[in-house]
Amino acid sequence: MHQIRVIRHIRLGIKTLLLHKMRSMLTMLGVVFGVASVIAMLSVGEGASRQALDQIRKLGSTNIIIDGMKPLDEEMQAQRKLMSIYGLLYADADRIRESFPGVERVVPAKILRREGRLNERAIDLRLVGTTAEWFNLVQRPLIAGRVLSQRDVDDKNAVVVLTETGARKLLATQQAIGQSINIGAQYFEVIGIVKSESNGAGSDFQTPDEDIDAYIPLEVARERFGDMIYQRTSGSQVWESIELNKMIVQVRELSDVEPTAAAIARSLEIFHKKKDYRISVPLTLLRQAESQQKIWNWTLGSIAGISLLVGGIGIMNIMLASVTERIREIGIRRAIGAKKRQIVGQFLIETIVLSVTGGLIGTVTGPAIALLIRQLSGIPTVVPLYSIILSVGISVTIGIVFGLYPAIRAANLDPIQALRHE
Repeated sequence: MHQIRVIRHIRLGIKTLLLHKMRSMLTMLGVVFGVASVIAMLSVGEGASRQALDQIRKLGSTNIIIDGMKPLDEEMQAQRKLMSIYGLLYADADRIRESFPGVERVVPAKILRREGRLNERAIDLRLVGTTAEWFNLVQRPLIAGRVLSQRDVDDKNAVVVLTETGARKLLATQQAIGQSINIGAQYFEVIGIVKSESNGAGSDFQTPDEDIDAYIPLEVARERFGDMIYQRTSGSQVWESIELNKMIVQVRELSDVEPTAAAIARSLEIFHKKKDYRISVPLTLLRQAESQQKIWNWTLGSIAGISLLVGGIGIMNIMLASVTERIREIGIRRAIGAKKRQIVGQFLIETIVLSVTGGLIGTVTGPAIALLIRQLSGIPTVVPLYSIILSVGISVTIGIVFGLYPAIRAANLDPIQALRHE
């Protein structure tokens, strides 16, 4: 019996709203735009956050990345110094490998900029001299051939693995695998091609690899190119001695990552008299990014929620006007036996119908806006399920909260005074 009464109230509420189609539609627009803006803004925030988190995860949650860097004071004195010695050492890699029991592997890398050439084609390559374990930590899908092996490292084979972007620009229509290319006046045989994967424009998190990399065995890089780098800038000539530019340290247990990073930092402080290194812990970055993501989503959601609040105020305003218009109708219903709760129920159902309908339309419009933003601007957007559930839930709540006062006001009208109303 109760269900039949509720259905009758819903039908009556819908019928009343359809009598004023334009007013009902304009009232719903506030909720529609509010819900749509909440979903669209949360989608933009979620997309940007996931992109950042994905880039950090690529660094490896159990990895510690150590980069060699030129000390700031030497940067400023570059024109006055003819020789600059800085960066990571081969001894650092051995020391970390042997001194810290929680370390699984240490992968050193020597990074140089050299020209790659095949016949008339030439491109600038980032030459990475490393070990076979590099591809265990920096995972890129293999497109053709193979990656560096331990045998290549032990035998000091003059072999190179190119990225897809570099192979396309340098080799073009040539047969890739087995081709000999010239890198910095040295010949290397192409043994494999791996997929290129950009860090993304404007990214705050730099992965250890780049789109145009060429990977060769570390000892080959050391023997053929040495540790000395000659630079000529602004009329000055500077020689730089750099043994290693980067090390990736993999730790066995996730719980040991941050303590091991702290221990490595103390060790480097002892053996490096100047601050010529930087330690990055992807796990720490990941936690910070996840925390920032929550704050970002709350901020965007709160800003968009203002639109929903405005929509709720619009509903209250219209329903108060509706109560004024229907005073005589309310008086007649009370005179023939309608109870206060029935009057409250009737007006409350009308506001809920308005807000829920607007919310449902907004759940379709919001993802459409997010898709449009992605198509026009290239900004990644992801529509999280919770944003739709949250928006619909808020729209229903708004219908109840902002419809309650007009409904109670209608129920509290004096029946005799209401019947006398013209």
